[in-house]
Amino acid sequence: MGDAPAGRNASAAAKFAPWIARWRLEPDGAPIVTATGALLPVLRGTKTAMLKLFLDEEEKTGATLLGWWAGDGAARVIEADDGAILMERAAGRRSLTEMSTANRDGEATDILCTVAAALHRERPHQPPDNLIPLETRFRALFARASDFGGMLPACAGHARSLLQSQTDIRPLHGDLHHANVLDFGSRGFLAIDPKGLLGERAFDLANIFCNPDLADPALRIARNPVTFEHRLGQIARRARIDPERLLRWIAAWGGLSATWFIKDEDPRADIPLEIAGLALARIEDPPAP
Repeated sequence: MGDAPAGRNASAAAKFAPWIARWRLEPDGAPIVTATGALLPVLRGTKTAMLKLFLDEEEKTGATLLGWWAGDGAARVIEADDGAILMERAAGRRSLTEMSTANRDGEATDILCTVAAALHRERPHQPPDNLIPLETRFRALFARASDFGGMLPACAGHARSLLQSQTDIRPLHGDLHHANVLDFGSRGFLAIDPKGLLGERAFDLANIFCNPDLADPALRIARNPVTFEHRLGQIARRARIDPERLLRWIAAWGGLSATWFIKDEDPRADIPLEIAGLALARIEDPPAP
């Protein structure tokens, strides 16, 4: 029984072999395998890096966007092909989740706003043509809101209204939160694992509000009404977004996130529902029917 983990790691590591040979890499840690891809810490000469394989189209789209950012606000892509990327590896020890749990949530939120501003900067070159429109992203909420009931129809109503009136449309990370912005040492905090979306900039900021609770449901940082209010003011001010519109995006995102969790019978659905409830309670105007 003791050999099972080593056997699994050896099997996973074998998947990386073609890219290890092609890009002259040396494994530098155990592989990390997820439902949509696999990661392997590597060395290229004396420099640390991360080799990532992707197994679905969303991961490929995200990798394309990561390359387009060219290291500005996000991890730098060193090599890429149709099935994998080699990117710089986070080496710093600071954690945004740890900041939030240590009563430094304002500092963590400020870093997230700084990273978002870098990702959303105007660039002279055209973005990738395979980015996923926000309208597509919200299909699950629109399809299931009535079935699941509760506050989801209200969340769907706000989402429809927002999508029909989008402004400041940019390439979006799509999953910007504490666990996807890491410490890269001298390069500062940078984003990883983008989903590759296209839509209104405020959507990326709304993602922040459910975390770090989603990573650890025992936490009640994001769901604390005082923290919610502080974040709302801080993010609206830093990102120059109307607080009312940001609240509507938070409700829309909370409803979408909850829908995914409910479909998977995941009890974490309660977290985005609670956040959506905080937003809905503060919104002055109901969505148009």
